[in-house]
Amino acid sequence: MTVEGRIAAAFRLDAEGWARHANPWSGWTRFATLPLLALAVWSRAWIGWWAVLPLALLLVWLWLNPRAFPPPDRWDAWMTRGVLGEQLWVARDAVKLPPHHRRMPHLLAALGGLGLVFLLWGIIMLEFWPTLLGLAVVILAKLWFIDRMVWLHHDMGGETP
Repeated sequence: MTVEGRIAAAFRLDAEGWARHANPWSGWTRFATLPLLALAVWSRAWIGWWAVLPLALLLVWLWLNPRAFPPPDRWDAWMTRGVLGEQLWVARDAVKLPPHHRRMPHLLAALGGLGLVFLLWGIIMLEFWPTLLGLAVVILAKLWFIDRMVWLHHDMGGETP
């Protein structure tokens, strides 16, 4: 099983879970959590150990989020198609993907990982610019990844559940 498959299993993303996560509200609210996580960790400078409370709430939200919304009414939203493409990507050991979709997601994960290094360094050291740079790189890499997943979904026939 792929790393992504183990993560999907941890979030209980079965067929129903993926359908619920395909709701654009799920995708966008989950996406918006990263800056809030950075702020929660940074807030230790202002509120000390109380920063654990918003951090814990955000981590619980990330775990609950994929199942917190009903399946979408429409399946043509960009975020919905991105999640459906991601479902295909996670199942890549069982689903034959076009060759032009096999490398870029890995490169984008590496780019996001590089951004994460700057983000973590910035929030640990309470340095604004590395934090901002890291957030920007991680967010742009994730948006690009979602766009690639939309493309993958299209190339695989764009079927919806």
